[in-house]
Amino acid sequence: MESILTLTVNPAIDKSCEINHVVPERKLRCTKPSFEPGGGGLNVTRAIHKLGGKSEALYLSGGPPGQMLGHFLDEEGINHQPIEIEDWTRENLVVFESTTEQQYRFGMPGPEIKAHEWQKVLDYIKNLSTCPAFLVASGSLSTGIPVDFFTRVARIAKEKDIRMIVDTSGDALSSILEDGEIFLIKPNIGEFRDIAGKSEVTEEEQIIRYAGKLIKEKKVQVVVISIGSAGTLLVTKDGCRKMRAPAVTIKSKVGAGDSMVAGITLALARGKALEDAIRFGIAAGAGAVMTPGTELCRKEDVERLYERMKAEVIS
Repeated sequence: MESILTLTVNPAIDKSCEINHVVPERKLRCTKPSFEPGGGGLNVTRAIHKLGGKSEALYLSGGPPGQMLGHFLDEEGINHQPIEIEDWTRENLVVFESTTEQQYRFGMPGPEIKAHEWQKVLDYIKNLSTCPAFLVASGSLSTGIPVDFFTRVARIAKEKDIRMIVDTSGDALSSILEDGEIFLIKPNIGEFRDIAGKSEVTEEEQIIRYAGKLIKEKKVQVVVISIGSAGTLLVTKDGCRKMRAPAVTIKSKVGAGDSMVAGITLALARGKALEDAIRFGIAAGAGAVMTPGTELCRKEDVERLYERMKAEVIS
């Protein structure tokens, strides 16, 4: 299996709990909270671990929450490399309302990152003695990190012949596409419309055309777009393939995108063909929505869904 490095510059501790009913102006009694590491790249690494693979997680970490984050990663047996910062790692809150089965997700702002701190991340990657085959940059940028940060990471990855997979949004995604070819991006339909201009991509045909344009202009090699219940679009230089996710009971959508990226990356690292790797990623994303709260995908669910998808293709 080829090696994988994930990158998270705005990690979090995800606290989740349950309550009967959310109402204003009252003291609300919650169940005992659970705590899990969070943030795009960390979730990708954790999902890879759950699927039986290995990767290293590189992330920024600060204050007591950063120490807690490292403790939780140690408990899960995750190979991780924190880069210390002065400000504190953020904490998020997820509340499940049992009477309505609705989920409330409260995302907190990230810490203030100084220039010398984010530069340490670039230096770490630049000075790697043994380079990974894949580098997954996932999640948002914290305050103080320049919008072209992932672009700078991509330049180093290109120099070192590392295939870079990006799952971010907004200006950070637009910036990386302006600079030149990367291996794979995985936006959802809303994120993809944002970088293209919503007027340009209102129909599926226009989405495919714009993705093809990015590939033709050598901005990216592979575009994977989640289009909700309609499935996933895989666009390469050879054309477009639409894949539907297996029908499952939805308990929580938290971590579905990260699980999908984990499945894709792990399958590629194991030598699977691109289309089959995307299929495994879709199964991982579907497996994640079957789990409650902030829990990621489970290996047994993913493997079962993947086998079902393969059987449908054969038939």
